[in-house]
Amino acid sequence: MSNDDRLSYLLSSAQQSLKDHTNRRIAEAGGWATLAQAAILFLLKEKDRRYMSEMGEIIGVDNSAMTRLVDRLEKTGLVTRKIDPENRRAIAILLTPAGRKEAATALTVIKCINEEIKRDFSQEELNAFKKVLNGILEKYRTRWVIRPIVKSL
Repeated sequence: MSNDDRLSYLLSSAQQSLKDHTNRRIAEAGGWATLAQAAILFLLKEKDRRYMSEMGEIIGVDNSAMTRLVDRLEKTGLVTRKIDPENRRAIAILLTPAGRKEAATALTVIKCINEEIKRDFSQEELNAFKKVLNGILEKYRTRWVIRPIVKSL
C-alpha cells in the first residue's frame, strides 16, 4: 500500500486505469465501444430518441466531445440521427439493433468488473469508499448532472 498523499493524482490515475481496463475488457468480449461510448448506448437503451445536449449533461461531457462520440457511434451503425418532426432544428439520436447488442456486451463486462472490485474489499471499506467518492462529487460537482446511467451496477 502506497503512502502517496496526492489524492487528486491517485483518484485521476485510478480512474484512467479503470477506464483503460474496461475498454480492453469490452474489446476482449467482442465489443468495440469505449466506456464513454457505452454510456451513450446505455442512456439510449434506457430512453431512446434523446438529444446530444441532454446526454452530454448526464454523462458530463461538452457539446464538441458529445458530437465526436455520436459521430463514431453513427459511423459504425450503433446509432442513427433523426430530425425531430416537431422541431426541424433538433436532431434526436436513436439506438439501432446493433447498438442494443453492443450495450448488452458492455454492460456484462462492466458488471463483472464491478464485482471484481467489490471482491477485494470488505463491506465497511466499500461503504467508506462510496462515502468518500460521493463527498468528492458533492463538493466539486460541476454544471453536469452526473448520475448513474445504469442503476443496476
